Amino acid sequence: MVPMENYLVLSGIIFSLGVYGVLARRNAVLVLMSVELMLNAVSLNFVAFSAYRIPSSADATGIIFAVFVIAVAAAEVGLALAIVIRLFRNRSTANVDEAATMRW
Repeated sequence: MVPMENYLVLSGIIFSLGVYGVLARRNAVLVLMSVELMLNAVSLNFVAFSAYRIPSSADATGIIFAVFVIAVAAAEVGLALAIVIRLFRNRSTANVDEAATMRW
């Protein structure tokens, strides 16, 4: 069995890449992709903790939480992409800095 530390290190790396993407990128679509990376890292932690909490049990609490995170992420992306498309139609750019002033 793979040690739990490997999953936690992988999750930390994925989460760090997501944080870097949110802080360094200016394109709204890339920022959304970075947020998705961070949410996937959290889901990986949920599943890893669930698998190592009681290995012989059929308890699927972590997997249920991971599916819930995926559902929330899908709703978040749908709403955020609608906002990005509206921003692009109004400003002809998907730059996050342009969204700071939402005046017409």
